[in-house]
Formats: sequence, structure tokens, C-alpha cells
Amino acid sequence: MEMSIAQSSTSPVSPEWEMPTPPTDLPFDDGVPLESARHRIAMNLLIRSVQSALKDRTDFFAGGNMFVYYSRNQAMNRDFRGPDFFVSLDVDGSRERKSWILWEEDGRYPDVIVELLSPSTERVDREDKKRLYERVFKTPDYFIFNPFDPASLQGWRLQLGQGYQPLQPNAQGWLWCESLQLWVGTWDGVIDREPATGTCQWLRFYDADGRLVPLSEEAERARAEQAEQENARLIEQLRARGIDVDELLDQ
Repeated sequence: MEMSIAQSSTSPVSPEWEMPTPPTDLPFDDGVPLESARHRIAMNLLIRSVQSALKDRTDFFAGGNMFVYYSRNQAMNRDFRGPDFFVSLDVDGSRERKSWILWEEDGRYPDVIVELLSPSTERVDREDKKRLYERVFKTPDYFIFNPFDPASLQGWRLQLGQGYQPLQPNAQGWLWCESLQLWVGTWDGVIDREPATGTCQWLRFYDADGRLVPLSEEAERARAEQAEQENARLIEQLRARGIDVDELLDQ
């Protein structure tokens, strides 16, 4: 597991950031939809997955396809579409947000960003946005992934004085996210009635021991299945003792 030195969640605000005069007419939606239904599901899956992983915490915010306002000029020009998925740690997680507005967040940038690649955005995600996240946001962990290409997963960790350094995959092809203390990796399964196929997979989080972080409904289903199995074992034990289980159940 590769460790590196990067801007921590308690580090001072980047010197590039300055307190702008807050605009009063910030748009919250750029009107540009995600590339496909699979991209939309992939974004929501990441949000739900990280919410499950951090369910015991209240000091984080996870968003997707939202504007991130970080400077006076950028806000006025409206020249930047927000990340497909991001997580900000050590913030007030109870407050509702329509955009991530830096001057309302004590100058805090996202700690983790994932961009979902498509033919129309790949160059921007690999070059322009990567440069922005590295030099201005100083986001410690950046990942890119095309839901239609399981081999497309790449990630970088910000290292002091060296900028983004590529992450090396483990034997499963997963990448370690230092900020979240989770693995980022592909997964075969059905989400919102959309199955994974040979050329389409989902991006999920795994814990440090390699276990898939379950969504809330997956965890509930697993609990129900475990309870059913325990009941079946109990019934078999009672029958082995010569007890008429059917009679007990009818009472």
C-alpha cells in the first residue's frame, strides 16, 4: 500500500485561494447532462457507496455533477463544470448544498475527485481538469474511469513538491485512496437494473481488507439472508432432537 505526503484535510488553505466577493446569481446546474444513463448511475453509485463507507461520520460531504466555485473570475465567467464525483472531508455534513462554494466552506477544496470519462470529455479530464485539480485545488486523490471500459481506471496521489504521482494497482487492479482509506476498484453486478457486462463495469469502494463496501440496501439484504439461514439452522437442530417444528409453528 503506497503512502505519500500530500495536503491533509487539516492543512492551511492553498495560497492561490483568495476570498472573493460572493456573487448573488450563481447557477447550480450547467444544463449539460452526463454522457449516458450508465454514467449517471455510476455517479450515484459512488455517492451512495461512500455514504455507506462513512456512515458513522457526519463530517463529510459527497456530491456529483455539481459546480465547484473557487475564484472570483471563475464564478463570473461560469467557465467550469464541476467534478462528476467528489468528497470533502472535515466539513459540516448536515448542511444542504446545491454547489460547492469555496468561500462558504472556509476555503476547503475536495479531498477526492473522480471523473467519469467519455469520448467528449476524456481529453479535458486527463489534461485540463487534472492540471486544475493538481495546481489549484491541490486535491490529494484524483481518479478517472470510463464505465464502458473496465481497463480505464487510473489514479494519482498528490505528493509534496512532485505534484500528482500515478498510483500503482494491486493484484485486483484496484487503486488505494489514501484520503478515504479505501480501495477504488471495478465490480461486476446489477445496479438500478443495469447489469455489468464484459465491456461495462461499475466503480465501487472496498475496505482495507478487500471487502466490498455494501450499499444500504445490500447490507439490509445480507442481514435478512443471514437471519433466514440462522432460522433454517435452528429448525434443523430442533428436528434433529425429535421436536415437531411444524406443530410449534402452528401454535
